[in-house]
Parts: sequence; C-alpha cells; structure tokens
Amino acid sequence: MLEITNLNKSFGKFKALNGLSLSVNDGELFGFVGANGAGKTTTMKICVGLETADNGSVKIDGNEVLDRKGSSLLRGKVGYVPDFFGVYADLTASEYLHFFAGAYNIWGKAADSLTDNLLELVNLSDKADTQVDSLSRGMKQKLCVARALVQNPKILFLDEPASGLDPKARHELKEILKNLSSMGKTIIISSHILPELIEMCTSIGIISHGEMKFNGSIEDALSLSSGGECIEITFSGDPGPALSLIRECPFIKSAEPISSGLRLTASGNDADYTALLKKLVTNDVPVATFSKKHENVEDIFLNIMEGGIQNAADNA
Repeated sequence: MLEITNLNKSFGKFKALNGLSLSVNDGELFGFVGANGAGKTTTMKICVGLETADNGSVKIDGNEVLDRKGSSLLRGKVGYVPDFFGVYADLTASEYLHFFAGAYNIWGKAADSLTDNLLELVNLSDKADTQVDSLSRGMKQKLCVARALVQNPKILFLDEPASGLDPKARHELKEILKNLSSMGKTIIISSHILPELIEMCTSIGIISHGEMKFNGSIEDALSLSSGGECIEITFSGDPGPALSLIRECPFIKSAEPISSGLRLTASGNDADYTALLKKLVTNDVPVATFSKKHENVEDIFLNIMEGGIQNAADNA
C-alpha cells in the first residue's frame, strides 16, 4: 500500500529526511515512532501531497505521489488528520461533515446517510446537532477522523492523534482505529505513547534524525533489545537443581535471584523455553509460574533510535 524509497527533504541547511525508506502493507495499522523533529510529520505531509520532497519515491497503492499525474489519483484514496486540526466553530458536527462531503461532490440523501454513518462510527451520533466549538478536544479529534473518512480512503494518515487527550478519549480513539483496521483500512499513526502503539499496531517504523532505524513487526522490534528476552520463574517450594539445570541451556545468558524465584536473560525461541520448562518439571522442580517478558518498551525503542542496535531496519 505504501512504499517510500530513499526520500530526502531539507529546509535550508536542516536535513529533515535523509534517505528514508519504509514500507507498509495493505491493511496494516502502522505505528510511526520518533522524537519531535525526527521527520514523522514531514514524511506524512509529503505522502498526502502537502509538502514537496527534494528527491526519492513515494508510492501509494502503486501510484507515485511525487509525480503530478500520480498524485492526482490520490484524492479519493488518502485521508489525513494533522497534529493541529482545524474545525469550523460555528457549524454543528453534522454540518461540518456535510461541508466536507460537498467537497467530494456528495450531496442530498447520500450526504445525509454518509454523515449519519460516520458520526456513528466515531461514537458522536448524540452530538450531531452540537456546535463544534462546544465539543471536547477528544470529540473534536474523533470528528476530524470522521472528516478524513468522508471520501472512503484506502489509507489514513494520523499525526499524533492522541496528543492532549485524556485516558478515556485515548481509549475511545484507539478502539475506533482498531475498528477501521478490521474494516481493511491501512492506517499510519504517529505517537509518543509507546505502550498503546504496541497494543494497537501490527507493525512499526522507528525514525531518528530523518533516517529509518527500524521497519517491521512489533515482535521483531521487541526482539532486537540488546539484553534479549527476560524469563521470570517462581517456585512454590525448594527449587533444588533448578539453577544447575538452567545453566545447562546455551540460550540462557544470565540468571539472577528475585523474590521466590529467578530472572533469566535469554536469547532463545518459544520452543527453547517450552523445553526448559519441561526439563524443570521433569526433574521435579516445583515451578509456580514461568513467564516471558520484554525489558521496558521505552528503553528498547530509545536504544534503537539512538543507534544502540545497528542496522535494525536491514535486519527486520
């Protein structure tokens, strides 16, 4: 659905994008991660035709965005919710969506039906006759998502849509995006709220200083941590030979005691961990819990962004 190759963009002496490449498959919910100024917004604006690139290639649904002919085909395929959204305060929520429906030559009963369906989709049906200026920030953000869906786009770009929202509004927005993804929409979402991206997205891209540091699945990103995976084992009684049995496993890097058990740093796979658990139980070790955990999500992402993991994008 989205294929970016060697994209470059400078603002004067500032290099906003430096040979950026990434790909997003059809139907994915893609999380775009990076610090402020990393290049997320610039990339999105180029993708939706609001910014020009110095050079490179951006293809959406097989059409070259940077080519005038190709970009003209995007009008009905791309939806965009910017980080600072604009609303018309004197309109009601329904009038607001009718206005944008008209921009796509949708009028009359068709516009009425579309507006009703979109308001229902974003859980704002009871606010149809409420002036936009009276809506909360979270409601305005959901209304802007509805606006971006007026032309039924194939791909939706959302730049920091959860910024400034309270936990309830963030949860509602997350559920809306997951629902849209289940409907087959391809969604690109930038955010700094990493745990929510991990829960919601199917894949992520990590950008730093205009360069792509990682592009792949959530599982692949988490597995790239420098310390490996963490296995925590607790025991209901005397662990007996547990430590010596664990140390026989080549994929175990280290073991340290914790309350009622051990914390292991490991580089194995699910089959290795299953075999380890079976080995402990077979040797009458009283295992109470056996769980696989990842180190702090923020630490993993910061390590990738700061170059602690080399060639992450190539290894994905």
